Amino acid sequence: MFDNLSEKLQRVFKNLRGEGKLTAENMEAALREIRVALLEADVHFRVVKQVIEGIREKALGEEVMQALSPTQQVVKIVRDELVKMLGTHQSKLRFHNEAPSPLLIVGLQGSGKTTSTGKLARYLVKQGQKPLLVSVDIYRPAARQQLAVVAKSIGVPIYQGTPEEANDPVALARSARKEAVQTGRDVLLVDTAGRLHIDDDLMAELKQLRDLLNPSEILFVADAMTGQDAVKSAEEFHKQLGISGIILTKMDGDARG
Repeated sequence: MFDNLSEKLQRVFKNLRGEGKLTAENMEAALREIRVALLEADVHFRVVKQVIEGIREKALGEEVMQALSPTQQVVKIVRDELVKMLGTHQSKLRFHNEAPSPLLIVGLQGSGKTTSTGKLARYLVKQGQKPLLVSVDIYRPAARQQLAVVAKSIGVPIYQGTPEEANDPVALARSARKEAVQTGRDVLLVDTAGRLHIDDDLMAELKQLRDLLNPSEILFVADAMTGQDAVKSAEEFHKQLGISGIILTKMDGDARG
């Protein structure tokens, strides 16, 4: 996605450099091309409008128009506006004062929840945390085995559960938390079930898990390849669960990320 966007923006800047002098006319032409590049990257039209207005306001200011290298200033302005759009400050994961801190990983089927759970566990280990993994996805064939393979490859323990718990997500989560307490693990990563679309049964189960675990974070995993549909799904999950963060997957797999 970023490669595609970079390529298109570079073309815009190259055309501007060829002009020699920045004018309102060639700047408007450049803004039109930037707008098209953003829309083709599936950025929401309201966000595109906001970014373009921000660039126009700063780029057509007297200081830029009279500068020795106005094009370089425009490049900086475009960069600053894109950074502002993506978010200018870094938020850290929150943890409870008392261990273990449960992190609930939610999202639609096929979005990459299980892989993201493993990546998050590996990241936490690097930060000096001691995570425990558990999969409560009892529906997708081999979902729990998949997380076990991931856990083994990164050297992080996983709670497998008893045969009696194999068909009960809530029982699995409850026992996993006990296991985390007994083994001194400070974070419990809970990989939940997904569906192809949002339904009442899925939401009821996730609410049960949320109420049981009181997670410090509810992280929604969104497939970047779905474009704007990811926003709609996130809104629905937030309305029903109150998500606290989003993990974007497959950002390198599609121009619409």
